[in-house]
Amino acid sequence: MDANTKPDAPATPLSWGFLIFPGFPMACLTSAIEPLRAANELTGERIFSWRILAEEDDPVRSSADIRFAVDQHAWTIGQVDAIMLISPPSARFRDRLAASRLRWRARHGTVLGAFSGGVFPLARTGLLRGATASVHWAYEAAFAAEFPDLPTTRAAIHRQGRLVTASGAGAVFDLMLRVIEERLGRRRMNEVACWFNHPFVRHLDARQNVPVPGGTEDLLPLPVREAVRHFRTHIEDPISIADVASFVGLSERTLERAFKSALGESPLRYYRRMRLDHARQRVLYSTDSLSEIARSVGYAEPADMARHYAEAFGRRPQEERRRVAGLRGMTGEALPDL
Repeated sequence: MDANTKPDAPATPLSWGFLIFPGFPMACLTSAIEPLRAANELTGERIFSWRILAEEDDPVRSSADIRFAVDQHAWTIGQVDAIMLISPPSARFRDRLAASRLRWRARHGTVLGAFSGGVFPLARTGLLRGATASVHWAYEAAFAAEFPDLPTTRAAIHRQGRLVTASGAGAVFDLMLRVIEERLGRRRMNEVACWFNHPFVRHLDARQNVPVPGGTEDLLPLPVREAVRHFRTHIEDPISIADVASFVGLSERTLERAFKSALGESPLRYYRRMRLDHARQRVLYSTDSLSEIARSVGYAEPADMARHYAEAFGRRPQEERRRVAGLRGMTGEALPDL
């Protein structure tokens, strides 16, 4: 028999529970369900089943301000093969026994995981201790600040034992294609991928693409890419441009020209923006004070960081946090002032 096919549909559907929180990224939920639905439709069999779960019975509002009906309360569902958390980074469990309930599930064979910001409430349960998590590049600084001892990966998808993390909606779609391949074979997986005009399926170890001016980081010339990555290891303890040039084996002037050619700005300006991007993540996705955030990105004086922040993003950090807290008012997850 062709290795690309599997002979028979499994007798029992692979069951999924998608546990959503207010403000959850809608694209992650639909990217999980739609490939499974298509696989069922194309095979004419119920290969996969799913339920939308929540800690409340009322419809849950998504990031797109669309409400989703809940199929079942999170803690009353019966046997399920996998439970995936889908949420913004600010989400927290209402039930103080949530961690114990999820640990019980894990001990009895349930695969646990998280998509996008769902990695934050999963980490808060303690279930990620001893594991590595895929964290979206936009959440890295906030995650590292809250969970400094938890290792992370830039891989878009990370599977470790019975734990699964996917960094964003595209990664979730690819994860589900791999699940379909494992269940039904490569030929059926390709059919589902083409059903959605999704011709390229990432490997499970594929890295996230990080945006830079004009493209993505992986497409930068090698010396510029190495400099950018070296900058990233010195967010809290700023390094001189001369030292970075020496690290990549270029003169300071040559590095300056390379950055302007590839990114349209000087290495100093790019580095400052990188540090401010990290600060912005913590403004948006943490409850840290302005002083804490400033120190974490190498500023001795919070006022200096706030001034540069306003120049970069058009608002001071206090104003941005208040604005985002207002937008999140629908979720009840407003952040405190800095």
